[in-house]
Amino acid sequence: MYTVYGKVMTRAFRVLWMLEEIGQPYDLVPVGPQSDEVNALNASGKVPVLKVDDAAITDSTAILTFLADKHQALTFPAGTLERARQDALTHLVLDEIDAVLWTGARHSFILPEERRVPGVKDSLKWEFERNLTRLSERLDGPFLMGETMTIADIILTHCLNWAFSAKFPVENAVMKDYGKRMRGREAFKRVVALSE
Repeated sequence: MYTVYGKVMTRAFRVLWMLEEIGQPYDLVPVGPQSDEVNALNASGKVPVLKVDDAAITDSTAILTFLADKHQALTFPAGTLERARQDALTHLVLDEIDAVLWTGARHSFILPEERRVPGVKDSLKWEFERNLTRLSERLDGPFLMGETMTIADIILTHCLNWAFSAKFPVENAVMKDYGKRMRGREAFKRVVALSE
């Protein structure tokens, strides 16, 4: 049994979705960043945290990778060319999509007000759309890895949803269709229902 610490509408969504996709039971502790429960498990105070026995795993991508490897699901085997390509796509999504959204969030409400640069958001929105368009040109199937869903798809779909709530435009038709397909998955819908 796994225990997930984090509110559904944070990056904890990624972990919950993964667990739903692979059919693993879990308990959810719906706490926010910097809560006492999270600070006791993660020095940065960030969510999500996955508790496995007496160990805590932090960072959503590290957690997804652990679960994928442990359960041999939503991943290609380590040491294969397919896994290298999957890892490259995962890092591309983190560097080119997630990082842009995170920078926007930091300058909107996370950094102390005197450290925020509100004007940076216009540049970030331009960069976000450019990066999405380049990524869409590499999409060669229903998923980022063609016919096989991987953890990269979980991260990208979460970012597309995050973009919507952060008012980052998703104008690219390929990415709009991709996001709609991914949100139609039953496991995704089950996680959304947790926040209702």
